[in-house]
Amino acid sequence: MLIIPVKEGENIDRALKRFKRKFDRTGTMRQLRKRQQFTKPSVERRQQVQKAQYIQGLRDQEEI
Repeated sequence: MLIIPVKEGENIDRALKRFKRKFDRTGTMRQLRKRQQFTKPSVERRQQVQKAQYIQGLRDQEEI
């Protein structure tokens, strides 16, 4: 549970902004979205390999 102390006379918008920033740092939404759909470990590895190949291809093109 996130607790954001609101100081005396502090603008509510500023406190809300601090809450949103703190909430983003916890990674709760990313974790929730990831858990919504299960992907097999073999599929995850294949996606990582494809991403690595793509990035390596971009780096190779930069060198030329």
